[in-house]
Amino acid sequence: MTAHAHPHAPTTRTDDVHRALSGVLDPEIQRPITDLGMVKDVTVDADGTVTVVIRLTVAGCPLRDRITADVTTAVAALHGVRSVRVELDVMTDEQRTELRRRLRGDSGEPVVPFRRPGSLTRIYGVASGKGGVGKSSVTVNLAAALAARGLSVGVVDADIHGHSVPRLLGVTASPTQVEKMIMPPRAGGVKVISIGMFTPGNAPVVWRGPMLHRALEQFLTDVYWGDLDILLLDLPPGTGDIAISVAQLLPHAEILVVTTPQAAAAEVAERAGAIAVQTRQRVAGVIENMAGMRLPDGSTMDVFGSGGGRRVADSLSRAVGAGVPLLGQIPLDPLLREAGDAGTPLVLRNPQAPAATALQAVAEKLVVRPRTLAGCRIPVGLSPTPKPTGT
Repeated sequence: MTAHAHPHAPTTRTDDVHRALSGVLDPEIQRPITDLGMVKDVTVDADGTVTVVIRLTVAGCPLRDRITADVTTAVAALHGVRSVRVELDVMTDEQRTELRRRLRGDSGEPVVPFRRPGSLTRIYGVASGKGGVGKSSVTVNLAAALAARGLSVGVVDADIHGHSVPRLLGVTASPTQVEKMIMPPRAGGVKVISIGMFTPGNAPVVWRGPMLHRALEQFLTDVYWGDLDILLLDLPPGTGDIAISVAQLLPHAEILVVTTPQAAAAEVAERAGAIAVQTRQRVAGVIENMAGMRLPDGSTMDVFGSGGGRRVADSLSRAVGAGVPLLGQIPLDPLLREAGDAGTPLVLRNPQAPAATALQAVAEKLVVRPRTLAGCRIPVGLSPTPKPTGT
């Protein structure tokens, strides 16, 4: 690819070009290409033509055009550059191994990075007692709202059998595998991984417990998440295998319980929250979805009844012996469904909509809420150990 720039005498040196390239980030890894060993060669000709040879991580890199354009733009801005040529090469197996070591360390065994001492990533498992309460819609809108605040956010679609997060976020790209690492695609500033990205078409996933556990483990160990501020897991409804796997793999994960105002939904949501109590995970709060629909005349219709969210919060507060807050009540809003079908979270598509402002308020509470042991069961005989403070 060639781009023309300043028609001046060449004053650019290769050092200048390398400095300019240090500002170009790999779109998947979000680190400078100079730090990742992707710059193979730079030459500056006497006529002001600069040639940059870039090593792609894999031959079929889906973002090769983006990398080429970013390199061209950065180098063309230098004084004295008349044109830029970007040539693409591919890393060798050895170079990919070195890249993995640079990013993940030299551990031979798979490691969940969020369990490492000093990890400041805050982890929220979004749970519900039953399906159909809008748990996935809440998850993707919270993720998009948090990312819009400048936080680094990832979403694991842990609802293996009922995966829907890629569609709701509008993710169409496939993950890229670099050696033993999987690079998650991004949408709306959010990194996403889902079993739906690895299955053909809309094929069902017919797996039992051990396979579900292994899939979740791979999402946490093999995917390169980078430095996340917040990781959200869209959990399957109910109290099955995945809930137990999350407790084993991510013992410091906090649980957000989603319910509707309906008494029957609240009843089963209490059970979903009670699992967290048994696994000694913190219940971060309750979100009531579909909490009344605003009518054209300004009145509100409680389509699914009222009070379910408060009932669940009060019940879980009694169970853990500490206050579990009702973080928000999201109104029933047709725009939320339309945004999901369109693949753009409502908080980005129509941020002034009533449901969007309610979801943004919940996201704000998750950002500013201090880390404490309230809501955590302390095993008898053990002293409470304060959790590290995260962003």
